[in-house]
Amino acid sequence: MGIKTYNPYTPSRRNMTGSDFAEVTKSTPEKSLTTSLKKNSGRNNQGKITVRHQGGGNRRKYRIIDFKRYKDDVPAKVIGIEYDPNRTANIALIVYADGEKAYILAPEGLKDGMTVMNGANAEVRVGNCLPLANIPVGTMVHNIEMHAGKGGQLVRAAGNAAQLMAKEGKYATLRLPSGEMRMVPINCRASIGTIGNGDHNLVKIGKAGRKRHMGIRPTVRGSVMNPNDHPHGGGEGKAPVGRPGPCTPWGKPALGLKTRKKNKQSNKLIVRRRDGKGIK
Repeated sequence: MGIKTYNPYTPSRRNMTGSDFAEVTKSTPEKSLTTSLKKNSGRNNQGKITVRHQGGGNRRKYRIIDFKRYKDDVPAKVIGIEYDPNRTANIALIVYADGEKAYILAPEGLKDGMTVMNGANAEVRVGNCLPLANIPVGTMVHNIEMHAGKGGQLVRAAGNAAQLMAKEGKYATLRLPSGEMRMVPINCRASIGTIGNGDHNLVKIGKAGRKRHMGIRPTVRGSVMNPNDHPHGGGEGKAPVGRPGPCTPWGKPALGLKTRKKNKQSNKLIVRRRDGKGIK
């Protein structure tokens, strides 16, 4: 994948870049694998905003991705790489030997016509999905399960991969993209390779309207609000925070406060946190 620039006929266009979609080979989604996506603009079932800065945006269909990949020992042929508006990674449409179609996350190097397979008997090859117990140490993997049978939950964004560092007893140790070292049950599945569309993080939005097309509304700084709207608000001119540290609109500490529970059960599976410290 490459990054394309635009002729600077406006100031926003000068600073805008986009994907050239070189990896994409199929333009229309498979109708049987799409479903409607209802907008809620960050509101809950009472109509109250629970997630701020959401609303509007282009209408899009949700592509049903097979994160579980439990159709074992049936070869599947890749018939197209597609853009997915719901995620940063591209997706691959595959058709199994028995005619069933599915979407999977498209790893780097997966091309039309290639064959992929799931299960313990699959080869260790890009796009294949197999248990961590059958994957050699040092292999780069993505779409990793945290609980066997639940489907991949870890490492699903564009350009990401985790490395299998060790296998011991019931657990495999992985180095995640954040730098965290974490143990995962060895019977959990993972897909081989690095997720494609790696240049996604180099794209520059360029203009405010493009962010609105994504369904993201503007964020107003607390320091320009009134005191009844935000703890940072009020004062004459540019005023400091006026508190020991920055706060959320509801007075809770923000920007850097660790929110993970100290006694969380899965702490014992984290060998090293992403900040380099072990779990006490």
